[in-house]
Amino acid sequence: MQLDTTTTSLGIISLLCFSACSDKQKEANQQQEDPNIIMISADDLGWSDLGCYGSEIETPNLDSLAENGMRFTRFYNTSKSFPSRACLLTGLYAQQCGYGQSHDNPISNAVTLGEVLKKAGYRTLWAGKHHGAEKPVNIGFDRYYGLKDGCCNYFNPGDQREGEGKPAHKKWAYPREWCIDDSLYTPFTPEAEDFYTTDYFTNYSINWLEQYKNEDKPFFLYLAYTAPHDPLMAWPEDIARYEGEFDGGYQEVRQRRYKNQLKSGLLDASLHKLPEPAFTPWDSLSPEKQAEQEKIMEVYAAMIDRMDQNIGRLLRKLKELGEAENTLIMFASDNGASAEVVGGSSVVSSGEIGTLTRWASLGENWANVSNTPFRYYKNYSYEGGINTPFIAYWPEHIEPNSKSDFPGHFIDLMATAVDIAGAKYPEKFEGEKIHPYEGKSLLPAFQGQSMKREKPLFFQWSDGRALHMGKWKIVKEGVDNPWKLYNIDKDPTETTDLSDKNPDVVNRLDSLHRQWRTRVQKAPE
Repeated sequence: MQLDTTTTSLGIISLLCFSACSDKQKEANQQQEDPNIIMISADDLGWSDLGCYGSEIETPNLDSLAENGMRFTRFYNTSKSFPSRACLLTGLYAQQCGYGQSHDNPISNAVTLGEVLKKAGYRTLWAGKHHGAEKPVNIGFDRYYGLKDGCCNYFNPGDQREGEGKPAHKKWAYPREWCIDDSLYTPFTPEAEDFYTTDYFTNYSINWLEQYKNEDKPFFLYLAYTAPHDPLMAWPEDIARYEGEFDGGYQEVRQRRYKNQLKSGLLDASLHKLPEPAFTPWDSLSPEKQAEQEKIMEVYAAMIDRMDQNIGRLLRKLKELGEAENTLIMFASDNGASAEVVGGSSVVSSGEIGTLTRWASLGENWANVSNTPFRYYKNYSYEGGINTPFIAYWPEHIEPNSKSDFPGHFIDLMATAVDIAGAKYPEKFEGEKIHPYEGKSLLPAFQGQSMKREKPLFFQWSDGRALHMGKWKIVKEGVDNPWKLYNIDKDPTETTDLSDKNPDVVNRLDSLHRQWRTRVQKAPE
């Protein structure tokens, strides 16, 4: 039988096209199944310190992620750096993995995001701050560059260099530990004249993305900036951008941010009432003190601005590599803005605020402004200490300019990564029994679905305690002090204590908190 060569040729062509299309579809499906994941964290950033959360500070790149992604109004950390970072890495409460009171012990009874995602076929990368006992390359990360300690000088974490002043540092916390992959430096004195931690954490991240761009595997990048934690230091050109911006003082900036939050729809004026301010009246300060406070905030703003500039560099690299559409990006802060002031005889410090030689801190007054509209600051279990701005961006998966009121927590990031990456969370790791993760996947919230938190969220750091369940939150500062009770749905800024009117609720939640404290101290069964 004679074949119709035209029909046969068309059939072959169709088959080839079908095969090619199938291959492309498989590649597309593979990309959808294995997205890249980037977790970016700031250090001591206040709830209102980003433009998309009400600030006058220029953060166009984070604002763009929020505009094209999702902002959360309730997302929680622990009010302190190293316990928050332990939660983020393990999906457990810090008390379960050895980080409840100190960062000097290695992570125990747990597995990290690096270990879980590496097993799932991810290239695992970490640049920035650890604030822990282990070298990150020993807990699941292929590459690491950054500060193993809690904070350091931004321009030079190490010894004085020729031709420069003596780098400001804490006397009791020097030298700081620094790691580049498996190598430990104590101290780390950079040779590059253009060294600035925020810039170099980003440099290494971008270089890794370039280095591994041809790999047939997705990547997980944890980019943990130290900004804007003290010492307050920034490049002069960034500081100059904010000259005169804060001359109006604490109240003017706080009110401006609050109005921006209401105008953008981030807050509801009927619910988010501003608590009484905790800052000193601006007019009571001398002109010299006002000028000093203005400078402090100018430098603080410049540090956040520089962080955003670097996030922009990272975003451009993703676009250049063709990875922008297949990458989930999340951003958060490890706690609220800090009222702590480090100074006096405890530090080596001299010279102008913002420079290599001067240790300056934000302080209580500006921290109160930075955490607008919430009360208190870092180390406190009130919303100003534990509520972080949280942004999630994932093209084709997250509705642009969306908002979520779901009460998320750092413990949810493990469950989210396992869900998105199709990874397996082990019952044992390296032969040892580990805790099952405590969190809840945020994927439904990212997809715009209604979510409910069935289990309470617990908080315990230093003298602070809190429990959040449903509409209720109990909180106290001071172990022996009574609980305060807030209807957090109707009073998210914690202005009206309802404990006297609802003693049964307080007793029930107190019992749950006691049970939790007992549970998290136990080894995994």
